[in-house]
Amino acid sequence: MHVNLTLHPDWKPIDQMALGLIYGAILVQSLLMALEESHGAPFRPAIALFGSVFAITLAKAFSELLAHAIQTHERILTRQAWATAWRHSYATLGVANLPTAIVLAAGLGWIDFDFAVAVAQVFCVSLLVVMGARVGWAIKPGSWLPATGAVFVGGIGTALAALKYAIH
Repeated sequence: MHVNLTLHPDWKPIDQMALGLIYGAILVQSLLMALEESHGAPFRPAIALFGSVFAITLAKAFSELLAHAIQTHERILTRQAWATAWRHSYATLGVANLPTAIVLAAGLGWIDFDFAVAVAQVFCVSLLVVMGARVGWAIKPGSWLPATGAVFVGGIGTALAALKYAIH
């Protein structure tokens, strides 16, 4: 009897969420650039971060819904139409949860605000590195493409993170 103990993770769920994960990480990074500490209102930065991600995600889903109706002449007030339009939005909103919680912790005074932003940025960049590597692996497994994808996509996230400090 032969037992195969090699680890082969099931990437299918991650692959299906890829658009939302990548979009969410870049969106959160972009919003972190404008986020500032609010001494008089400790919850404001966290609410602004998640609220902005939610509003932009809703706008994207609604736009997809209306564009689909124009292209297909199908009604928009159906469960299937909404499910299709909202398909990638769960992952996008999911990416915003941890950065929002970290910024909320800063608002509550548990951690420094600048540290919270830096940790949120590291989370987003790390997610982009993993997704970049996954893209390379999906294109050509076992080649140099996963490392190149990780460096390229992670570099975009790092550039967004650095831009915050260049602006402020």
